[in-house]
Amino acid sequence: MKPQNLHTHTTFCDGKNTPAEMAAAAFAAGLGGLGFSGHAPLAGEDWCMSPADLPAYRAAVEQQRQRYAGRMEVFLGLEQDFYSPPPDGTYDYLIGSVHALRLDGRLWSVDESPEAFARLARRCGGVENLVREYYRLEAQVAGRTGCAIVGHFDLVTKFNENGRFFQPQAHPLRGYALEALEALAAAEVIFEVNTGAISRGWRTEPYPDAFLLKELRRLGGRVCLTGDSHSADSLLTGYRQAEALLRGCGFESCWYFTTKGFREGPLPELC
Repeated sequence: MKPQNLHTHTTFCDGKNTPAEMAAAAFAAGLGGLGFSGHAPLAGEDWCMSPADLPAYRAAVEQQRQRYAGRMEVFLGLEQDFYSPPPDGTYDYLIGSVHALRLDGRLWSVDESPEAFARLARRCGGVENLVREYYRLEAQVAGRTGCAIVGHFDLVTKFNENGRFFQPQAHPLRGYALEALEALAAAEVIFEVNTGAISRGWRTEPYPDAFLLKELRRLGGRVCLTGDSHSADSLLTGYRQAEALLRGCGFESCWYFTTKGFREGPLPELC
């Protein structure tokens, strides 16, 4: 099957390209489907769409849906943050994500920069407290957001290449992740295998890591491949690596979005 990318961002939030540019690049790359998933509004955060942006965002995506009708499927999605207000209207699908912790009445990002992560760890009283709170929220993200897809499940490791801040397999940190993984697997949401940190140079492997994917496979969890793409040149970055990772963890299929909802199919054919 042709690959899809259901996690993309445009100039409506923190992406570099317009919806038209993203769609043109996706079609040229041979994608079978492209899903737009702009960041839902989040008070005080300039990397998100504002409520005033949403009508224009909808219109721009619908324009691309019509432009590529019969040639490439285009979908209207939204990346709904744990602390975002409820979505306006109806979307084809929602991605549920935890980008920030709420401390002292304000939000503190877990994925802004290594320096910001270190400051947040100090504010939390240590990395263990930060990781525990992150996965506490992550375990609730499906119920909180109503998402069909869980976004970058272990985003808290974005800047942790080579154990820079913590050892994710250490006790009790691994336990926090597993508790959240089990809760979300029981909620029957789809976990994205997300290559976004590869394209931005922060990781050499997709999220979630191999240990968590093997556990997800054991639990009968479902996966899809996404790029978390913020530019038109990264729509398929890391997909070969993600496919190999999935096969190595025992997956032979993944889930695709269609006009009739999510459907299971073989891992994508990558040229």
